Amino acid sequence: MIIVAGHITVAPEEREDYLASCVNIVEQARNASGCLDMSISADLVDPARINIFERWESQAELDAFRTGGPAPEQRAAMLSVSVEEYDVAEARSLFGEAPAEEPAG
Repeated sequence: MIIVAGHITVAPEEREDYLASCVNIVEQARNASGCLDMSISADLVDPARINIFERWESQAELDAFRTGGPAPEQRAAMLSVSVEEYDVAEARSLFGEAPAEEPAG
């Protein structure tokens, strides 16, 4: 499993527009083969910070999805970037098994 995690900073007054420009990429990633999770979200305490978290089944699936980087407008808005990929050999649940979902109806 591959985890991509970190954060970027943008001017606080640009954060909402930046996040809005990421909606499509999050939707595409969540529908991509091998994507287990993808989130780009506002930080709860820092108005300039945007947190990034991705979980992929394999490096090959991540590489197949990620054909380029951020759009030029997004890259220009970034004041700092701290995002890294991690190879994960094992994962353990912190809270045990998730409860079964109630049937729709």
